[in-house]
Amino acid sequence: MISELAVWLILLLPLASFVICALVIRPFLNQQSHLAGLVTIATVGIAFVLSLWAFASVVDAHGVVDLPNHSWLVVVNFELTVGVLLDPLTAIMLVVVTAVSLLVQIYSMGYMRGDPGFARYFAYMSLFTASMLGLVIASNVILLFVFWELVGLGSYLLIGFWYQRPAAAAAAKKAFLMTRLGDFGFLLAIMYLFFNADAFAAQGLNPFVVADVYEAVGGDLIAAGVAGWIAVGLFAGAAGKSAQFPLHTWLPDAMEGPTPVSALIHAATMVAAGVFLVARFMPLFELSQEAMTLVALIGGVTALFAATMGLVATDIKRVLAYSTVSQLGYMMLALGVGAYGPALFHLFTHAFFKALLFLGAGSVNHATGTFDMRYMGGLRKVMPWTHATFLVGALSLAGVFPLAGFWSKDEILAHALAGDGVSRLVFALALAAAFMTAFYIFRALFLTFEGSYRGGASADPDAEPHGDPHFGEAPAVMVWPLLPLAAASFAIGFLVNPPFDIGIVPAHWLAEFLGTGPVHVEAAKFDVVTAVVSTALAAAGILLAYMMYVRATLSPEQMVARVRGLHRLLVRKYYMDELYEDAVVTRGFYGGLARALDWADRAVVDKVVNYVGLMGLNVGRPLRQVQTGQLQGYGLAISAGILVIFGVYLLFL
Repeated sequence: MISELAVWLILLLPLASFVICALVIRPFLNQQSHLAGLVTIATVGIAFVLSLWAFASVVDAHGVVDLPNHSWLVVVNFELTVGVLLDPLTAIMLVVVTAVSLLVQIYSMGYMRGDPGFARYFAYMSLFTASMLGLVIASNVILLFVFWELVGLGSYLLIGFWYQRPAAAAAAKKAFLMTRLGDFGFLLAIMYLFFNADAFAAQGLNPFVVADVYEAVGGDLIAAGVAGWIAVGLFAGAAGKSAQFPLHTWLPDAMEGPTPVSALIHAATMVAAGVFLVARFMPLFELSQEAMTLVALIGGVTALFAATMGLVATDIKRVLAYSTVSQLGYMMLALGVGAYGPALFHLFTHAFFKALLFLGAGSVNHATGTFDMRYMGGLRKVMPWTHATFLVGALSLAGVFPLAGFWSKDEILAHALAGDGVSRLVFALALAAAFMTAFYIFRALFLTFEGSYRGGASADPDAEPHGDPHFGEAPAVMVWPLLPLAAASFAIGFLVNPPFDIGIVPAHWLAEFLGTGPVHVEAAKFDVVTAVVSTALAAAGILLAYMMYVRATLSPEQMVARVRGLHRLLVRKYYMDELYEDAVVTRGFYGGLARALDWADRAVVDKVVNYVGLMGLNVGRPLRQVQTGQLQGYGLAISAGILVIFGVYLLFL
């Protein structure tokens, strides 16, 4: 059984890496010293081994490993505790975060080679990984919120890593500010818990301890109305971090950061944090049907909405970004219809194939110097390993049998179909998104790897290559991390949650494992009809992409010409950025508030200050006239004063 110290080390090791890289290697050694990368890889690697130990301990314990909470601060009736919550959800997230982070750090050794901010990069990556791990293991809501904000800080630093580029600096600020909007809802949920602390205290419970929240839900100490408001606040925070509609616009712009950053953010850390938060407080959400409906609808709309924008994007990283938003919508709609197990199953599989796709995109950028697929093509022959692994990731994302994405996506669809009302609606949205997903990811694959090479950075007027393009297969340090990710993308879905007993792994093992936690999980039966329909839609999407971009049977230009207005709408991302920046910020509430404050500053504050200054100046002017410096004048004034005082004395006595 794992010790409490070992669990804390999972967090403290990457945190120590941040301190070493930031305070030792960066100021005292060469900024490009490979030692920063080696320290980061070593600490995250050890954290990964400890995470496997933690996972095995939870499996052996058949549920939660009991670890103590430690009192940190007590003010009157308020107590802030620090501790670790090690349950099935934590165990799965620890393995996913550390595994993906380890492979991304190894890949970064090749991708970031020669960058002047090499040590700074690994310091930021260590901080970001530590923040996500702290968020996962926190047993206290306030501590969880602290790490939640640190994840936001880490994303800001990493997205704006190349801060010399105006686009990167703007994207970092956009991500930071938009996620803050959602975080305000999270903070309100914490305040709501605080104001309802008496109901907890009466039963000897702490409203900020996650386990006590579970106990309060089980003991009917939280009314449905209260639970609904808390759940909506939590979901607002989750929607910001997981880029759910309408707080999704920051995530495509986040592609301005280095590609390994995109892989880590989009696969296992920041965007997964929102899904994790809803899953962590799932018992609370289940008390409010309205909150569950909201989560399901927002998730379904996001899944379809983002997929439509992926159809027309020409930047390979932005295609993958819209794909991430869409897949996060899948996870949210699954949680909203009560499919707790399938949602986390999809989070698990998605982490591997999405990290694989992003790292593959980084490799083709390393070879061509551009991310614009219109200037790629023909890379299959010169980058066979990257092509093969990217193909595995694309098939898994599209949900093609028997790859990992197929099993998790099918469980979500089957669970949604089994419900009624909202569940049926989001099932239809998810099916439509499945077709689009297969089309846009294979459109990206064909444009990048098939046909003939179209010049790369030399033909792209907007290219900002990372270093010197090296036309050929990526270095070994960038290829090797793709192989375990490809293996996981191919087989991990069937291995961890098979539909039938395969000997070493019982049927629906992952669902059964998650069911030992605070949320009751029923293993979903494999639905052959749903699987066939979803696979047929995926195949249709792949075939359409093949006909358009390989065989050229269908002309993309002619199809665009027929739906030019719709195409423009998708290219402009439904004008959401214009809505926020123009209608809301410039002319709307924030713009009006800014103009009102500016008027108040100029017309009220400045004038009050100026009038005070003028008053002092004018009052001092007559007094200044009597300060002549002539002693006889001062003597005359003193004599006159004495006479006046003497006269008053005689008059009133």
